[in-house]
Amino acid sequence: MTAKSLNVVLCWHMHQPYYREGLKGAYHLPWVYLHGIKDYSDMAAHLERYPAMRAVVNFAPVLLEQLDDYAQQLNVLLKHGKPTQDHMLNLLSGVERIPSDAISRLRIVQDCQRCNAARMIHPYPPFRLLLQMVGANDAIAEDDSSLREHLSYLSEQYFLDLLTWYHLAWLGHSLRQGPLAKRLMKQARDYSAADRHELLHLMQQCMAGLIPRYRALAERGQIELSMTPYGHPIVPLLNDFANLRDALPDVPVPEAESYPGGAQRAYWHLQHGVEVFQRYFGMKPKGVWLSEGGVSEDALAQLDEMGMAWTASGEGVWRGSCMKSGCKEDETQAKRALFSPAQVDGFSTRVFFRDDGLSDLIGFKYSDWHADDAVADFVQHLQNIAGFFGKEADRHVVSVILDGENAWEYYPDNGHYFLDALYAALSSHPTLTVSTFAEQVERTPSRPIKRLAAGSWVYGSFSTWIGSADKNRGWDYLVAAKLAYDSVVATGKLSADQLAQATRQLAVCEGSDWFWWFGDYNPAGSVSDFEQLYRTQLRELYRMLGVAPPALLDVPLSSGGGSVENAGTMRRNV
Repeated sequence: MTAKSLNVVLCWHMHQPYYREGLKGAYHLPWVYLHGIKDYSDMAAHLERYPAMRAVVNFAPVLLEQLDDYAQQLNVLLKHGKPTQDHMLNLLSGVERIPSDAISRLRIVQDCQRCNAARMIHPYPPFRLLLQMVGANDAIAEDDSSLREHLSYLSEQYFLDLLTWYHLAWLGHSLRQGPLAKRLMKQARDYSAADRHELLHLMQQCMAGLIPRYRALAERGQIELSMTPYGHPIVPLLNDFANLRDALPDVPVPEAESYPGGAQRAYWHLQHGVEVFQRYFGMKPKGVWLSEGGVSEDALAQLDEMGMAWTASGEGVWRGSCMKSGCKEDETQAKRALFSPAQVDGFSTRVFFRDDGLSDLIGFKYSDWHADDAVADFVQHLQNIAGFFGKEADRHVVSVILDGENAWEYYPDNGHYFLDALYAALSSHPTLTVSTFAEQVERTPSRPIKRLAAGSWVYGSFSTWIGSADKNRGWDYLVAAKLAYDSVVATGKLSADQLAQATRQLAVCEGSDWFWWFGDYNPAGSVSDFEQLYRTQLRELYRMLGVAPPALLDVPLSSGGGSVENAGTMRRNV
């Protein structure tokens, strides 16, 4: 039996949480612009290099806003010498002098270690030498008096060179191939203000070009652009905490029975997300990757109301949906259901299910493989699926969904060789057809299911964001802030502008990433970064409302303590 062409959709989810203090304050973490010059740039370049390649690229609207803001702030910095809201960029540019005190200097060294050292420090001997000069390693202690004394004797040029190398190491493959990056890397040290200005100009051009490049890819029909709700909230949890019980009936819940006015807030995130998406891309998305693939029937109803053609989740949700629908299928029927868009009884929006195995191979396994071997293995898996369906292969779609930025830090050369080989293989394969979800809604027959289980791509549940002591405490803090918001709004004392600002700040507080990091199993440094910023965002909301923040916001709500393994850019190591 000759296999027909199997449909394959690669969906890259581009997402960073809101790192600013309030709506216009300082950026607490630099990951938006660092991923911009590395991953978002390279991912566009790969697609531009293979015009026959098709994919879905999903953006969180708060990421789009921050990408745009960084491009504007860098432009003002370069043209007028005005400081940005990012400390690292200000130090690199020289608008902030290198501090003389040892604690601040130690912080610079620590910040310049926040990357995967094996792929981003060790390959560059001058960068590694700079860190070895001060004995930098995994376990730098802020109370290391000898190290602090050593740092106080170093010249400012040492720190300028360290900052320059850190940013050179974060350049994606496509930027590193340019003459400027090659010259600066060959130079190795003693970077002048002019050198650093040129590097910043390269970064600014990259940041300013990102959104137009993806828009151009979409306008010529090569990619489908989709979105996540505005602030990246877990929509089913905003709608009803009871959605947690669908997969985990016995876990503890927050003190409040539900998030007050949560369904209205979820719909706001969807509506505002579409507004931001349209502002940057000039079109309305046809599909929504609900934050973390978190779905439920009440969320599906909201997507129906928005006129969305598709959404997606993970295999755990598919299995739960099959169980709740009373499916009794053999292996063939089960695979047909997994690799077909689902139509849930009573709803119009189609649901695709992520092939967890294939997605996780890219996200977590192939980084240690030779690129050719990894791509051959991946394609073989797809060919096996196509062979399984035989003459009906073209009636099925394999959905591969993962972050478009975080995995490449662990690959050689930012995943260049793997993605280059992958796109070359998929875009020219005789029995695999790369496509988009919107196209598959039109082309691939859907399969009916009676019920959609509530859950996410992680374990098919919401346990990563709710259900443990630290995470529930975070929700209790958010519920209290929402009640304060509702009370003040009801008085009518806020102006239209004040109300809009407070509503947007509330959306920042409702983001999923705060809750992701709460818990003892996470690394202490990452937990500290996020829980401090979460409490800061809540205090800023109270300030906007003219209400004194509760004293408990001065006390850490989670401390972490787990391994740094897989902490990615949230960790530092050598």
